[in-house]
Amino acid sequence: MKTFRLPLFFCLLLLTFSMSSCAAIADIFKAGAWTAVVGIFLVVLLLWWIVGKMRR
Repeated sequence: MKTFRLPLFFCLLLLTFSMSSCAAIADIFKAGAWTAVVGIFLVVLLLWWIVGKMRR
């Protein structure tokens, strides 16, 4: 289990530093409000899944 957490941590770290949050939000809202709602929902689900995997 510990071998799975380290690569997952590095993936999260890479995602954190690879894209500026302001640029991402600006691009999402340029696409439209419904796209933003769906995108935020998917990101929250992804984070929930990742935290669930790390706790097991």
